[in-house]
Amino acid sequence: MKTLLLVRHSKSDWPENMDDFERPLTEVGKINAPKMAEFLKLKNIDIDAFVTSPAVRAKETCELFSKVYGKNYAMQEKLYRPSEENFLSVIFDTDNNVSSLALFSHNNGISNFANSLADEIVNLPTSGVVAYEIDCDQWSDFEMANKKFLFFYSPKNFNQ
Repeated sequence: MKTLLLVRHSKSDWPENMDDFERPLTEVGKINAPKMAEFLKLKNIDIDAFVTSPAVRAKETCELFSKVYGKNYAMQEKLYRPSEENFLSVIFDTDNNVSSLALFSHNNGISNFANSLADEIVNLPTSGVVAYEIDCDQWSDFEMANKKFLFFYSPKNFNQ
């Protein structure tokens, strides 16, 4: 069994004359990302590997998560403005020793991919996380494997 977590980047800013790729996190984003990571850790959700879009807002979100988990992360260009095929390519390239994989990316691509995996419909908000149990031993078998929705969390889970 494998676990896939899809994480939308945290709340980002869009200063004038700034390229989309360079957009940084807002102060709220810098608070929500580690809070979400702590929330997941408190729920005993293990994450073996972190892979992020290289866009600033996604990379900063992943860095905050990886600090909470005490793990390194990798960047993958395919997760910036991703298609379903981009997500599949990153998943297929994952080492089989990784049981639990977190991918950090952007809407609309990440929500579209999440909605292709199970019957539960999600629109990932910033800092939102959705997870699936994948019935396979090798990531290369991901596409044909049965997928079970496990959970969906957003900052609303801890900002009440």
